[in-house]
Amino acid sequence: MKTLLEQMRQEIGERALDIRQVSPLALAYVGDTVFDLYVRTQLVLTKEEAPKLMHTDAVHFVKASAQAQMAKYLLDSLNEKETAVLKRGRNQKSLSVPKNALLLDYKWATGFEALLGYLYVTGQSERLYELMHRATEWFTEKENVQ
Repeated sequence: MKTLLEQMRQEIGERALDIRQVSPLALAYVGDTVFDLYVRTQLVLTKEEAPKLMHTDAVHFVKASAQAQMAKYLLDSLNEKETAVLKRGRNQKSLSVPKNALLLDYKWATGFEALLGYLYVTGQSERLYELMHRATEWFTEKENVQ
């Protein structure tokens, strides 16, 4: 059985853009959704809570300050290409910054999301899962210690 991404790639085929032509902000757009889905799925599979409480838990992970910390944590374990994608995303100019985020955190979070989007779109699902899992595990441990 094909994954959704495999089905989409087959359908789009030759019309698909070269990944180098996709803007880092577009990759971050996808990465934001991929990470949100990962976090929400983890919560559904591990907690017996009302959706409202799960949403509160999810926000803890998907907010810019948390993603910025996760990006910095992962940076030393990324390969050259992954580092370049993260940095391109981090360095992109954005037209707006969410009211509850610091500009520097928002930039790092955008880089983190661009990396996740890149891994998703290029079909590197094992690496994508590995990085999301490591980042959220580290962040959970870090938050529990403080």
